[in-house]
Amino acid sequence: MADLDRLRADIVEIGKRLYTRGYCASNDGNITIRFADDRILTTPKSVSKGYMTPDMMVVVDLDGRKIAGDRDASSELLMHLEVYRQRPDVRSVVHAHPPLATGFAVAGVSLDRAVLAEVICTLGSIPIVDYATPSTPELPAAVRQYIKTHDGLLLANHGALTVGTDVYSAYYKMETVEHFAKISLVARMLGGERLISQEEVLRLQGLRGKYGIAAPAPICVDDDLLGGGTGVVDPTCQVVRAPDVPGERLVPDPSSGVGFMARGDARSVADGDAEIRLTYRELAALIEEAVERLR
Repeated sequence: MADLDRLRADIVEIGKRLYTRGYCASNDGNITIRFADDRILTTPKSVSKGYMTPDMMVVVDLDGRKIAGDRDASSELLMHLEVYRQRPDVRSVVHAHPPLATGFAVAGVSLDRAVLAEVICTLGSIPIVDYATPSTPELPAAVRQYIKTHDGLLLANHGALTVGTDVYSAYYKMETVEHFAKISLVARMLGGERLISQEEVLRLQGLRGKYGIAAPAPICVDDDLLGGGTGVVDPTCQVVRAPDVPGERLVPDPSSGVGFMARGDARSVADGDAEIRLTYRELAALIEEAVERLR
């Protein structure tokens, strides 16, 4: 019982961290811990994660039947239970709505580019799960195809989900997802990321074993995804978008046009698909010139 009391307190602590960091608003988010083969400790329904107390937690079995607790279990319990069914190694699941990562999920942009060495070593890639109505069986079904190979997911137009061997490791991965989203957004605002090459990605993957980092699946690198590939997710690995440039470690991202053209210089575009970047002043001048011609 003492261990269960500690786990209840751990969930309360993680809930406070999620709320304090702005990863959850109002009653958003949910946290679970698998403390026995067939027992799950879950946050209650309709309670702010920043104001929970240990006695509010609910114990359920793997079918979602309540075993103990005065409150109803989280409304997203079905999603958590599906994770535990698919991943026997997972002992905790955290679901939240961190603003920047959720922004990527809403925009339909996966966090799967080879940008940060630390993320490649730990999470690999963070794909987007197809949209499904929250709190319905649709969401577990959507999560199922990705959770077998990933420890972090973006939920389309919904939020993010991370898993771990304990509730703290699951939470820290949520921090990593949001941190990665912030850095990616800033880099794109500054003109685009420089990507780590396939050769370097594979070298980083080798460090996983050296550092004892457990990963649910190996990394697959696919430069075709950068050039208009199918984008089909490989169900056996973590697909990281990295260009194949032997002998190079950092490469400009071809999809952004950075490094392939001068700003505002359309003459540098050879294939017609690269992105042309303009400053607001340059854009305003072009608009003004077009208006004058129309007159």
